[in-house]
Amino acid sequence: MSEVQSVQWFPGHMAKTRRKISEDLKLVDIVAELLDARVPKSSANPVLREITRDKPRVVVLNKSDLADQKRTAQWVAFYKKNSLQAVPVESKTGRGLPALYQAIRQELQDQIAGWERKGMVGRPIRIMVLGVPNVGKSSIINRLISGGNAGKAEVKDKPGVTRQNRWFTVGKGFELLDTPGVLWPKFEDPIVGEHLAFTGAVKDEILDIEGLAGRLLELLVKLYPQAVFNRYKLNVAAEKLKGYELLKVIGRKRGMLISGGEIDTERAAIAVLDEFRGGKLGPITLEWP
Repeated sequence: MSEVQSVQWFPGHMAKTRRKISEDLKLVDIVAELLDARVPKSSANPVLREITRDKPRVVVLNKSDLADQKRTAQWVAFYKKNSLQAVPVESKTGRGLPALYQAIRQELQDQIAGWERKGMVGRPIRIMVLGVPNVGKSSIINRLISGGNAGKAEVKDKPGVTRQNRWFTVGKGFELLDTPGVLWPKFEDPIVGEHLAFTGAVKDEILDIEGLAGRLLELLVKLYPQAVFNRYKLNVAAEKLKGYELLKVIGRKRGMLISGGEIDTERAAIAVLDEFRGGKLGPITLEWP
């Protein structure tokens, strides 16, 4: 994982974003920390948690439609045990958002009661939405925006789209502050960097795509072998192959050849990563408590 580990993760705009988040915390009542339900551990930014430690917080397990439901339930129980509410959400369909509203109100019930005693009935709850790049913040905000009169957060399936903090008014008495995705200076555990790269939180352009796809295949064969065999029409003998060899087998089966009959492993790697990220192999979770 040396190529992921050695990347400079803290460009100027991310350092600036971190400072801006720290400044804007005083404007909000609660933090909604978005995690990728497939990699909840790796997508939890320790820098953001340190910055927001004094604010109430709810965990949003986004992309839960792409994750293993059994593992997601285990993560919800894990957070509950650690005195945190975690809500599985599907940003594409909006499933789970009513439960998120409820969790936020529950987390702030004492504060809301205090506002009402002061005559501030109906005061909107102000939420800061945080997460690593490509975790789905903009998609969730677009699901929540009421009437479209506040504009929409730009959505693209790649990291680094949201560049500045923006407010959005949503239904049910909430205001959301969107923030750009933030990574942290150094991954102490190389597996964290790898898992973030698998899910698209790190720009593919700075990675060894073929090596990354090969390691993803090795992990998937270990955790969800049938999903890999079914998707790529492999037999159980493939379980013994190393990642790059698996990539070559898949490339050949898909007819991904270049001049001289050589396998186009880069094209095969892009296909494998895209299909995993798009849920084409079925619901998969790479980490559990």
